[in-house]
Amino acid sequence: MKFNEGAWRARQGYKLHTAKQIIEYTYSADSIHLYVLCGIIKPGTVCSHGTALEYIFTSPRTNTIRVHINHFSGVVKKGPFFTLNEQTNIARVEETDIHLILYSGDSRVEINKAGILEYHFYYKDRLLTCNGGTTYITDFEYEAHRLADFNYRKLSRGYMCDTYLRERLKLSIDEKIYGLGERFLPLVRNGQSVDVWNRDCGCTNNEQGYKNIPFHLSSRGYGILVNTPQYVNYEIATESTQNTAFSVEGEELEYILLGADSPLGVMSEYTALTGRTPVPPAWSFGLWLSTSWVPEPTAGEILEIIDKMSTLGIPLSVFHFDARWMADFHDCNFQWHPRYGDAREMLRKIHDRGIKVCCWINPYVSQASRLFAEGAEKGYFIKKSDGSIYQTDDWMIGMAYVDFTNIEASKWYCERLEEILDMGVDAIKTDFGERIPTDVVYFDGSDPRRMHNYYPYLYNKTIYELLKQKYGERDACVFARSATVGTQQFPINWGGDNEATYSSMADTLRGCLSLCQSGFGFSAHDISGFMGTATPDLYNRWVAFGMLSTHSRLHGNKTLRMPWCFDEQCCDVLRHFTRLKCSLMPYIFEQAVNVNLYGYPEMRAMSLEFPDDPNCQHLELQYMLGSRLMIAPIFNKSGSVRFYVPKGRWTDFQTGEVFYGERYYTRTYDYMHLPILVRPNSIIPVGNTDNSVEYDYAKESIYRIYELEAFTECHIYSEKAEEILKIVAVRNGDRISVSTFGDRTEEKYKIQLIGVKRITAMQNVQCEENPQGVLLISDIGTSIDFVIEDQIHSIQY
Repeated sequence: MKFNEGAWRARQGYKLHTAKQIIEYTYSADSIHLYVLCGIIKPGTVCSHGTALEYIFTSPRTNTIRVHINHFSGVVKKGPFFTLNEQTNIARVEETDIHLILYSGDSRVEINKAGILEYHFYYKDRLLTCNGGTTYITDFEYEAHRLADFNYRKLSRGYMCDTYLRERLKLSIDEKIYGLGERFLPLVRNGQSVDVWNRDCGCTNNEQGYKNIPFHLSSRGYGILVNTPQYVNYEIATESTQNTAFSVEGEELEYILLGADSPLGVMSEYTALTGRTPVPPAWSFGLWLSTSWVPEPTAGEILEIIDKMSTLGIPLSVFHFDARWMADFHDCNFQWHPRYGDAREMLRKIHDRGIKVCCWINPYVSQASRLFAEGAEKGYFIKKSDGSIYQTDDWMIGMAYVDFTNIEASKWYCERLEEILDMGVDAIKTDFGERIPTDVVYFDGSDPRRMHNYYPYLYNKTIYELLKQKYGERDACVFARSATVGTQQFPINWGGDNEATYSSMADTLRGCLSLCQSGFGFSAHDISGFMGTATPDLYNRWVAFGMLSTHSRLHGNKTLRMPWCFDEQCCDVLRHFTRLKCSLMPYIFEQAVNVNLYGYPEMRAMSLEFPDDPNCQHLELQYMLGSRLMIAPIFNKSGSVRFYVPKGRWTDFQTGEVFYGERYYTRTYDYMHLPILVRPNSIIPVGNTDNSVEYDYAKESIYRIYELEAFTECHIYSEKAEEILKIVAVRNGDRISVSTFGDRTEEKYKIQLIGVKRITAMQNVQCEENPQGVLLISDIGTSIDFVIEDQIHSIQY
């Protein structure tokens, strides 16, 4: 929110009080406390009045600095609050002649004791950022401001706010800012004004978002979490080109700076603070197929669809029933529409085909639903100030909102939902959660302004915990649209209502990458677009992108998304990429485990993986799938794609073509191909199965070793996310050693040396060399040593 008119003046209607002079400070072993006057006391002046801000510097966790700023400390503090994994006794304070310094691990803040207030944040010896002026803002010309800005306030915030606190942090030259949740705008946030306020944005082609996260990531290796679920506005190099500014309503502002050696390190610190993502069940990585939103298939038609997918050789993992599995106008009543007949028997038959079942819900209850009278009688819905139920026709007729701050309401909602789980439903699509009113009263007295963004956390947590209780953590999975800080603990999320256009496909990729720069490890979307119907050409290109995302769902609005609804070639393309993903599951699942262990997103922007390559800072139409595969989707009818390759010799996974790094390439691909480039010095495990995502990832897999430089390894996990095998490859000159470790070392395995033409093995092993120069070495025990004779770099499979 812009409070200045140019560099010198406040906008009409605002009065700005900027912190300037420290008038008092104290400190303890692990905190610093300042009073800062919004003005300067001249020598010889007696002063006992004026506006001052109180600062408290602490550390909630190693390598983090918390800054709490308030004006009036006597304000009643209502929840909700983000849940943080805090540590104790991890900071220390030092005073010098010039500075007060708070240390936390390798991070620190240095505060100048004299002159205009200044504090600088460091990680090790590297300056991260410094303050650019904290400002307390009052709305003293109420009527003038109301008239000038009425529409914005009415639509965005619902009622007037009289005070704000704004912090400005300096931007370095060429510093880039990323994150702030799932956003569909250009990935670099510089030059953008961002409202952290969840909205049902209607389409993924605008500045609004379903998943707003008040966390931004800097290319300089630090992140900032504004620690509040309420409305936050960001002005990123807009009001001032030299600053990132963020403002909140009210009398206090708290933010946490996280330092690390790299952006990925920052993501690790951030998720350690706000919660890591559990490893989703292996079956969730397969192909999901939806009834779509409007069509009304019968049980027989659904089974025919599933059987046809099998006949076509297209592996299907999950069948999803969208909104109209319940009777029209009765959402949510958790009762199957009569057209399905014996729903329990239908679900049994789907399970007999090896398919999981997902069902759509939302947190709203129509007045026509059987649940409405129950919830109303027991007081389980959000209320108005007069005690009546808050109702609206904004989505369903006379709908009410389940009050998840009421434990009994949550329990009741879950008991009703559990009825369909007992029938055979495996996963829940938790739709909506953004249209949350602010002129309401919650059971636990929560501040409705803070609850607006926080509501999705309670909603998704409630359903995820039910599924975890029912099926165990390894098989618990929601498919959520709305989110806030911490919701990454309840995987997974999809990107909302996109369109069947190439432009929307690009928007979708930006949204996925932005979400994964904000603490989320996985991302999905509606393949080929939710609104409208794709051409066969667009369907094929989007299938390639969708099946090379972490999670993959075919879903639409008014038309079905089975490939034969487009043309026969679409069946071939979907079969090809679905089977490709199945064969890559040992790698994909390894990377998924890393999301949980380290907090690194599996689907990541190039700038996150290659922060020192300036060419990667703006890239948003290609991405890394894990740490070793680069994907460049195709966004046009011609099949042409321009992509950038970072340093090193990268190898196309499908064709074997070698791309030399630090340059751009333009290539044209048919529907069965797109750039899937393997990073040098990588091992890619390829499974022995391509018709399922659930199998033994260690059994008879082939380990492809690409451009081995010195040392690399890969880890193989069971479907329970337990490590069962580790493959280690070491190179010393022309000598290479490959070894295995773990519980499965007694099994034989195979390796492929990609780019190596001939070797001299040190043991007696079976070795095949095909005409294209791919070496297949099989029946290996715990280790093998061999000597490279020469290499080639133009393999064709």
